[in-house]
Amino acid sequence: MKKGLVIVESPAKARTIGRILGRDYHVVASMGHIRDLPKSKLGVDVDNNFQPTYSVPKAKAKVVSEIRTAATKSEVVYLATDPDREGEAISWHLVAAARLDEDGRSLQRVVFHEITAEAVKKAFTHPRGIDTRLVDAQQARRILDRLVGYKLSPLLWKKVQRGLSAGRVQSVAVRIIVEREREIERFTAEEYWVLQVKLGRLADTESFWARVVGARGRRKLALSSEAMAIDCVERLVAAAYHVADVKVKDVSRRPAAPFTTSTLQQEAARKHRFSASRTMALAQQLYEGITLADGESTGLITYMRTDSPRISPAAVSEIRDFVVETYGREYVPARPYQYASKGKFAQEAHEAIRPTSVTRTPDSLKRFLDTNQLKLYTLIWQRAVASQMSPMVNEVTTVSVDARLPDDDGFLLEANSSKVKFPGFSALYVESTDESPGDEPGSKLPSVLKGESLQYLDSTREQRFTQPPPRYTEATLVKTLEQKGIGRPSTYAPTLSVIQQREYVIKEGGRFRPTKLGYVVNDLLVAHFPKVVDIGFTALLEGELDEIARGEREWVSVVSDFYVPFATELDGAEQRIERVDVTEPTDQMCPNCSRPMVVRSGRFGRFLACSGYPECRTTQRIVKPTGAYCPECGADIIVKRSKKAKTFYGCSKYPECQFATNRKPLAVVCPKCGKLMLPYGRNKGKCAVCGAVSAIETTGGSSESDGD
Repeated sequence: MKKGLVIVESPAKARTIGRILGRDYHVVASMGHIRDLPKSKLGVDVDNNFQPTYSVPKAKAKVVSEIRTAATKSEVVYLATDPDREGEAISWHLVAAARLDEDGRSLQRVVFHEITAEAVKKAFTHPRGIDTRLVDAQQARRILDRLVGYKLSPLLWKKVQRGLSAGRVQSVAVRIIVEREREIERFTAEEYWVLQVKLGRLADTESFWARVVGARGRRKLALSSEAMAIDCVERLVAAAYHVADVKVKDVSRRPAAPFTTSTLQQEAARKHRFSASRTMALAQQLYEGITLADGESTGLITYMRTDSPRISPAAVSEIRDFVVETYGREYVPARPYQYASKGKFAQEAHEAIRPTSVTRTPDSLKRFLDTNQLKLYTLIWQRAVASQMSPMVNEVTTVSVDARLPDDDGFLLEANSSKVKFPGFSALYVESTDESPGDEPGSKLPSVLKGESLQYLDSTREQRFTQPPPRYTEATLVKTLEQKGIGRPSTYAPTLSVIQQREYVIKEGGRFRPTKLGYVVNDLLVAHFPKVVDIGFTALLEGELDEIARGEREWVSVVSDFYVPFATELDGAEQRIERVDVTEPTDQMCPNCSRPMVVRSGRFGRFLACSGYPECRTTQRIVKPTGAYCPECGADIIVKRSKKAKTFYGCSKYPECQFATNRKPLAVVCPKCGKLMLPYGRNKGKCAVCGAVSAIETTGGSSESDGD
């Protein structure tokens, strides 16, 4: 008889753990959740303390039966599901569905945050029971989501259109996007002008550009018209210039903390244009195990759902030793950096996402990982190592210049330059940002002295306009959700996926824009169910779920506090709410009856339909040409969407021609064979037919593909 039955979620995880534990253990996979609320009904008894009714889906009946049979042959069952609330709940459901607690067998819960031999074996020497506090927190979230979804979604079907859904987190995410779009619509651009003066030293030919930053006597100078700018330039020509001050200082910059779930999703979106769901799928593969040179599967990163940036002391020590050996002792700080979560509650004190061994460098794993796995692993490895490296030190020079005039106070000018004095962590990794780059420091400034006279050489004036707040990208939306306390690490990716699948928002240039459907659904919920989509209330509820996980609140009271006022809002809602038209007009005419075509949303996305429905049932696909041509038949390449709302590009003559690509084609032809070019790195294209690579003058679009 085996020493015990070990149950995990996935076959990949089962293979890795099975190799570690050896033949004495039988490792099986539950294939995720094996019990849930029924799809056909609410499944929550609101009159009996919100007691849920769980059922085993037909697709999981065989899995449960096999686990039950395996358990009868084992004296001990080890529940080795993921180390979070979801994993704890899966273990709890496994016990109930497969009756694992019968026949007097021992049930042991084992938890590990990395799938390595040392971590797994250590976990099996320190088993525990199922933590019912974590189960209750997960159960409360599931019941709350079910109550919102099953009570509001039918209402949306009746008042807006069939197939819609509402949810606690997804509806708040849509609201955030809608409110940002309305900020942009209300925004009025204001004109302003930027002046720069080229100054030269009297002693030699050295010169530099300085920006006019204010007027003497008042720091700020506001130029709102070209006439004002021209007047200032005329006075600048006649001014006498003197160096008012020269400041040179060292500016230290510490490395970014190791990745949490949200920061990993943000950085993967910025650097590699991965969607949140793609990032999590790749991270799951790296966590569960990759087959390496010895033919055995090994977990390469720690658990990928976490909001804590903490790294274990052993991992910190290993990283510091690696940095000293690779870069030198000056590249590690005297004391290790300690990173704390910025959030109110770091979930279950998980570690940050880091490599399970720093010695497994990205270069050493190239032949074992596919392209996207390698990209993500490299990010995680570099970020973790850089987090324990010395600060980057820049030497920043600021030259202040007085422009004096005999008849007024004159102007203040500034010139800046920066040079790297010590690279520190930047020798390995620099975090990207969401913000657009501003005025960068200029080139190296000449060695000028305080009080030195300068001569006017030239000037420029540039018209600019204030910019509206930018639309959200996946990275900035995840960042905003985290900052506002909306959702948790496991919810970001599915939230972003579902709001796109429901056609509440679409991506344009990698940024979210609400559709008319998104506006309508959001406005309906805000008007009639304000608490459900209230950002502060949703964040407060997340905090209460955390309190349940810590044993500070009872889950029934949390659900009740939400549901009682929610039920009041629901009462009579169907009679109060008017039906809303969500069709969007177009300038196209129906080819069959000549009535206008409108845009509708359906199960597989947006489409054109005759406004004369139901008398005329004509429909057409929405065609978005890319300007590129099919390399196989020469027809237009158009933008398409899959059933899972993923964007791809395909031939307009489908199904006669089945050419498709997930990379946005370039409106550029191959100089070698005249066929289609696809993006290939920066400012390069690669032919889809002959494979030739060449530099291109125009990108014709981005290579954004959601990482698929």
